[in-house]
Amino acid sequence: MIIKTKKYQLAKNTYIKIALVNALKKQWWAFLIALGICAFTFLSYWFLALGILGAVLFVAFWAIQFAGITQVDQYKVLFDKYTYEIDGRQILIKMNDKQGMQMKWENIQTVDKTKEAYILYVSKGQFVYLPFKIFNSDNDINFFEALLKRKSLVKE
Repeated sequence: MIIKTKKYQLAKNTYIKIALVNALKKQWWAFLIALGICAFTFLSYWFLALGILGAVLFVAFWAIQFAGITQVDQYKVLFDKYTYEIDGRQILIKMNDKQGMQMKWENIQTVDKTKEAYILYVSKGQFVYLPFKIFNSDNDINFFEALLKRKSLVKE
């Protein structure tokens, strides 16, 4: 069975939010460094300020990186309208009936299921965002969930 979705365009703000949260989840240990610096507050309050400033600059660095991606022409294709055809072998990402690309299931590292969408992560700043509203029926969503479980990308 093939799941065919409606056309969907990823909003730039949604991209920045998801990519930033994913990057911070993967690099949670950086906040331990900031916390460690803050632990030296007994010596001087400058350490507290330095630890907080370091954490804020770390988050700002990644936010600027992902916001910058939305402005570069090279990454403009991330924000075009696409339809998706999903089956057990691959995910076909189609611009129109003649243009598109395939993504093998092996390229997907993890999958998150949120209240409104599935997020298929390919790398730190690269993912496929599939909101529930683009699926044509609840059967498509259930079949997609079964596919993800079969591929061991989502917990049962």
